[in-house]
Amino acid sequence: MEELHLTQEWDKTFPQSASVAHSKATFCNRYGITLAADVYVPKDGQGKRAAIAVCGPFGAVKEQAAGLYAQTMAERGFVALAFDPSFTGESGGAPRYMASPDINTEDFQAAVDYLSLREEVDADRIGLIGICGWGGLALNAAALDTRVRATVAATMYDMARVNANGYFDAEDSADARYAKKQALNAQRLEDCKNGAYALGGGVVDPLPADAPFFVKDYYDYYKTPRGYHPRSLNSNGGWNVTGCMSFLNQPILQYSSEIRSAVLLVHGEKAHSCYFSRDAYAAMVEGSPYADNKELLLLPDTVHTDLYDGGGKNAIPFDKLTEFFQAYLG
Repeated sequence: MEELHLTQEWDKTFPQSASVAHSKATFCNRYGITLAADVYVPKDGQGKRAAIAVCGPFGAVKEQAAGLYAQTMAERGFVALAFDPSFTGESGGAPRYMASPDINTEDFQAAVDYLSLREEVDADRIGLIGICGWGGLALNAAALDTRVRATVAATMYDMARVNANGYFDAEDSADARYAKKQALNAQRLEDCKNGAYALGGGVVDPLPADAPFFVKDYYDYYKTPRGYHPRSLNSNGGWNVTGCMSFLNQPILQYSSEIRSAVLLVHGEKAHSCYFSRDAYAAMVEGSPYADNKELLLLPDTVHTDLYDGGGKNAIPFDKLTEFFQAYLG
């Protein structure tokens, strides 16, 4: 395993819970990349517990929303693990700031491997929480990994769809995709000439006065004390320009209707991204014999980043998540 140098002090964007024991951990995925994680274990009680692996949002780090979800679920009795994806945060992998539909799905499966072997975890009671782009990847993992008993996708993005089709499918044409591929392949040559990968930039800063609402929404989270973190891609220089290239022709969620385990999709009705969950749910249940344990929960007066940290109005329905995982993980 690659040797990682993990920050030991509390450096999260949320306060530490007195009822949860926190520790750092590392584990290796199938591609030999060492991943860094925060493990949250309830201090009360003994015996084997259900466990949840948490990741997201896309371009965030485990010290942001994923850690908040993990710690909160630990307060509610679960062992929870929040991890940094390959090539980002404190996790290993080079070059940095790359994404892969295959490797990132594997990251979730490697987290299941790790949790399954922990002494306090019941390996037959493991679930996933994916936030934003990692919501789609969590569903992709659930379609592949029969050990996953229950999955929550919160404020999800389908990263294949948004990369191939643009926001709101506004660039869903062969010509638009060809133009994107031309630009990305030209950038590959520039990167080779320069001997370094050009960064695409994180959330725009300063914020233009005419920025659309969803850009303002991201700015309000990633670029302010509310959610800023020095290792977060979105808070700083962003992904490599070519970082998400493979999502253009490697769509995920092709077999979501074959997911037999339980799935809960949670989204804000006012989120710009809500169509991803609506459509993912419809595709998951259409003609599926496994539709009975699938649910779409739409929250009124809730925007995309409200489900990162509650948006100052306790928007994350942790009671519902607890009920869901207790029902399907026991």
